[in-house]
Amino acid sequence: MEKTPGIVRRLWAAGEMPYRDGLYRPDDTALELIVEGPGAYHPEAGRPVPFRLGGPLDVALAVEEDGTAEVDPFFESPLPDGSGSLRGGGGGMGNIGHLARLDADGSLRWVAFMYLSNPFVGVRYEGTTAVFTNDWRNELRLDLTVPALA
Repeated sequence: MEKTPGIVRRLWAAGEMPYRDGLYRPDDTALELIVEGPGAYHPEAGRPVPFRLGGPLDVALAVEEDGTAEVDPFFESPLPDGSGSLRGGGGGMGNIGHLARLDADGSLRWVAFMYLSNPFVGVRYEGTTAVFTNDWRNELRLDLTVPALA
C-alpha cells in the first residue's frame, strides 16, 4: 500500500474511510478507537463513555488489510463558537457510524470511523461537549476541548 501522505484526504473526498475503527486526520496520522457498540451509549446505562482512543494507527496498513467503507453524511451542524462544524452519519451497513470535525472553510480536521456504533443522526451542544445521537436514540458525549478532538 502507498506510504505517501494524502490517503485520508483522498478517501474523505471520495466519501470513504478506512474500514477500521480509528480517529483519522488529513495528514494521515491516526489513533486506534475503541467502541463497545451502539447500546453502550444509553444515558441511563450509568457506564463510562465507550469511546476511547488508543495508540497510533497506520492508515496505509489499515486500508491494505481491511479496505475502505463508504461514509454517508446524515447531518452537519455549525459549532457554537463558529470555528467550524460537526458532521455525522453512517456507512454502507447499518452498524457503521462516523463523526467528523470540519474547520470553518469546510476542510477536514478529523473523522472517527466506528464499525459498531450505528449511524449518528444528530448532535446538540452542552458548552464544549457535543452530544451525538445515533439511530437507536442513544447518546455519545465528546468533550471537544480534549486535544485529540480539538
